[in-house]
Amino acid sequence: MADTDINPAKDEKEQQSDPIQHAMGAFGKWHILTCSTIFLMKFPVAWHQLSIIFLAPSLNFTCANNSIAKCSDECVEYDYDRSIFTETIKTTWNLVCEQEHWANFSQTVFMSGILIGSFLFGTLSDKFGRRSPLVAAVFIQLISGVCTSVSPWFWLFCLCRFITAVATGGTMTTSFVLVMEITGVRWRELILVLYQIPFNLGHLTLAGFAYFIRDWHNLQFALSIPSVVLISYYWLVPESPRWLFAAGRVEEASKQLEKAARANKLPVENIHKDLLALKKLSTDADDHNSKGNILDLFRTPNMRAKTIYICFNWFVCGLTFFGVAQYVGHAGGDIFTNVAISAALELPGTILCIYTMKRFGRKKTLIYANCLAGLSLILIAFLPPSQSLIIVTLASMGIIGMSISFPTVYLYAGELFPTVVRNVGVGTASMVARVGSMIAPFVAGLSSTTHWLPPVIFGVAPLVGALLVLFLPETLGCPLPETLQDGEDFGNKSPVKFQREDSETRSSHLVD
Repeated sequence: MADTDINPAKDEKEQQSDPIQHAMGAFGKWHILTCSTIFLMKFPVAWHQLSIIFLAPSLNFTCANNSIAKCSDECVEYDYDRSIFTETIKTTWNLVCEQEHWANFSQTVFMSGILIGSFLFGTLSDKFGRRSPLVAAVFIQLISGVCTSVSPWFWLFCLCRFITAVATGGTMTTSFVLVMEITGVRWRELILVLYQIPFNLGHLTLAGFAYFIRDWHNLQFALSIPSVVLISYYWLVPESPRWLFAAGRVEEASKQLEKAARANKLPVENIHKDLLALKKLSTDADDHNSKGNILDLFRTPNMRAKTIYICFNWFVCGLTFFGVAQYVGHAGGDIFTNVAISAALELPGTILCIYTMKRFGRKKTLIYANCLAGLSLILIAFLPPSQSLIIVTLASMGIIGMSISFPTVYLYAGELFPTVVRNVGVGTASMVARVGSMIAPFVAGLSSTTHWLPPVIFGVAPLVGALLVLFLPETLGCPLPETLQDGEDFGNKSPVKFQREDSETRSSHLVD
């Protein structure tokens, strides 16, 4: 097993082979300030993605005419129990009985917006840089979020939520790319996990917001208005030096790197000269490098199998994490306590992920986490609805499993796909996860009619995912596959043989 601990000598070697990283350092004061600032963006990401728990909670109601059954065709007006929530989207637009599925539909619309936003802003960030699309997404998120809070019609509410989701997907994509582009290779594993923690805290604080704000209009406004502060990112967040360099803006890239180097107490004298030399080498290399496309993920047997297996596990994460988070809101007992407990348990799960990925590898970590989630959730099916405390406990165990699986599957995918199709591979897998999150509200909503069905669906999916992971190769300590042939060979050959052949191939390229 290769050494995965932070090693200054290895950091220096990696930086020397990457002049851009060498200029700003692998990780220093500048990185800490920049990443800490960007991480704050994950709070509204969590608030908007999970707010449906409190915008459309389960509620008791009767027909206004007590002599008529509440869901009969004759009942046209309802009396709602407002002892917990004074107003929800269900009470505002009578989304009950035959109309109840529209509440779940609004969340599916939101998740589809996340998918589109991730793709749209991913494209925009490649063309216009990371910072400008990021700030634009924040601004759109602010305006559309506030408009959502005052929407007088349900369809306008859905439209505004969709726009908010597109912007939220944009903040997710651009912020993650920016963080990864400024962080040294050996720190990315840790940063990837730490990047998830503000989302966990956002989930936790959501319960606090909802406890003190019981009207959905005011709650939506309160969750949206903090984005005003994030507009300051235009001045606080730097443009990615890598994007500036790739866009041919060498002078600006040099200035940005010099600023980072000074903050990290590194020399700045040779930065501009090194970038000019790198630009010449990059131009020469462009003629020999080929890019892959999405079809290459399925063209050969081994790559096709790995793509299907890892994409299914992304689907599991999207379906189960967001589905169970919403399902907890439908469980009996105090909704605020239930959500707070399940959210609080995500944090140790995410932190534990750092240790387990290093100690046991990506494969075993994903299998164990999926099994923990799957078995915990299936057990819920054997409990009566009255056992709300045990149900919430088991559901929380499921969320712990998913809070480990999500960062793991992200890193695992990045290491499985070869360099020439890594972006398109991870992007495709991420889109599959969004499909899972779009289905999740309808599965969670089944609890109102069939108590045992949602936990069974949410439980079986990660168990199937764990089974498929058995056929994937371990990536811990292995060199990243570079070419499509590397990707096909990776998993067909033993790790030792693959590493030896990879080393020989790289040596021959150096000789050439």
